Amino acid sequence: MEQVVVKKTKNNQSFLQKVYRSRVLLLMCAPAILFFFMFSYMPLPGIWVAFVKYNYRDGIFGSKFVGLSNFEFLINSGKLFELTKNTILYNLTFIILGNLLAVFIAILLNEIRNKKFKKVSQTVMFLPYFISQVLVGILVFNMLNYDTGFVNGILSSMGMELWEPYSDPKVWPPIIVLVYLWQNTGYNSVVYFAAIMGIDAEIIEASKVDGANCFQKIRHIIIPSLKPTIVILLLFALGGIVKGNFGLFYNIIGTNSLLFPTTDIIETYVYRATMADFNFSTASAVGLYQSVIGFIIVVTVNYIVKKIEPDYSLF
Repeated sequence: MEQVVVKKTKNNQSFLQKVYRSRVLLLMCAPAILFFFMFSYMPLPGIWVAFVKYNYRDGIFGSKFVGLSNFEFLINSGKLFELTKNTILYNLTFIILGNLLAVFIAILLNEIRNKKFKKVSQTVMFLPYFISQVLVGILVFNMLNYDTGFVNGILSSMGMELWEPYSDPKVWPPIIVLVYLWQNTGYNSVVYFAAIMGIDAEIIEASKVDGANCFQKIRHIIIPSLKPTIVILLLFALGGIVKGNFGLFYNIIGTNSLLFPTTDIIETYVYRATMADFNFSTASAVGLYQSVIGFIIVVTVNYIVKKIEPDYSLF
């Protein structure tokens, strides 16, 4: 009996000692924990808005319960499958190509030996991320406009046939992907570059002593070291795979209905459909639909990752 009491006491002391020993780290984590608690967990009861006919006077929980009626907005539109498909395919392309290009850029930056050139390169690639998407839309329009666009100006000077991209929906998926990569790759590469900087320098030096060249170092040391970071970032990104980049799509495409078959996503459709008569309940129902699908995808992919490599899974 005494041994059990002593064992329990030691375990309690051990836990408290760990907390005390990690007090600085826990204090550093406190703002992040508070942030997610206030802005991610406290608003969760607001999901109820998706199941009521919301009005300002009665509030969320006093409004009339209507069940799944708010979800009929998307289902009855006849475009639910097309919108979901477009949103997922675009985001999947953004995630895959964006991360591959970000890793590639981070490795290239790591191989630059001139520190000044490296800093200038990082700054130049980082700047597009801070450009407003309204300005990005204007830039794309000035490039591709049929009458006064930069591209057609060059084609006209060469005596070639003018290009009409704003009447051809097939050309816009690659254009949108290119614009996204141009704007976000520099920012995304920062995480991977930081991960490369965290690789033990002694391992790199040992590989050089063993005669490994630059490509062998990248293949056998840098890329394997980036694998956990890549997997975790992919899992995080998959959570928002059903949520489209409204600013990017709306500012580039606008209300050009000719391009909707290949460029319309859930956010742009909902915006147009509710612009005249905005309804909190309808918008909440759409957001809940996106969140549930994203949650299912994250749990499924995380389960697969956990089976293959448990150390890389989120939970």
